[in-house]
Amino acid sequence: MYLPKLFQIEDAALLGAFIRKYPFATVVGILNGQSEINHLPLMLSEDGTRLHGHIAKTNPIAQIASQGQPELTAIFHGPHGYITPSWYPSKKETGKVVPTWNYAVAHAHGQLKLINDSAWLLDHVSTLTNLHEPTYQSSWKVSDAPEEYIQMMLNSIVGIEINVTRLTGKFKLSQNRPAEDYAGVVAHLEQSPDQILQEMLSYMSNQK
Repeated sequence: MYLPKLFQIEDAALLGAFIRKYPFATVVGILNGQSEINHLPLMLSEDGTRLHGHIAKTNPIAQIASQGQPELTAIFHGPHGYITPSWYPSKKETGKVVPTWNYAVAHAHGQLKLINDSAWLLDHVSTLTNLHEPTYQSSWKVSDAPEEYIQMMLNSIVGIEINVTRLTGKFKLSQNRPAEDYAGVVAHLEQSPDQILQEMLSYMSNQK
């Protein structure tokens, strides 16, 4: 990832909170010399050293685990949005401005391990469900489904663990603009009803 120092985030706690807020990852690995790309939710361990998820047993990711160096990169996408140069006060002064795109992402690199343990899988999917159900004011639990059905579903998946060896964040949030232009972006974002832009604004408030 192209990572100018100005946009680099090294705070592990901040990145951990970011991953937990935006847990749906783009997972990239190399299989037989080709890129293997998948999309799945991952859960970060409390100590921030491991990512856990599950995949279908037929998913090619499972084959990566048998390679000599089973490495994966999980990319977590946060809020992003187009920034118009009309928000910059410097536009009136020089006209030397162009649009850009602000965004926040985190990349977790690590070693892949498969987990073929039915008890672990049941606990994992139950925890994942319990974590996200409240978002919809719902209280559905894995145990609400027939036990034989759940066992059938568990038999079709395998757990994955990514032992995180490197965690990198890039928050490109107008830090490279003069203070007055940065303030102009913030002022206009504050007026936006768009939820994603409001989330981006919350990260900007901690960057300047």
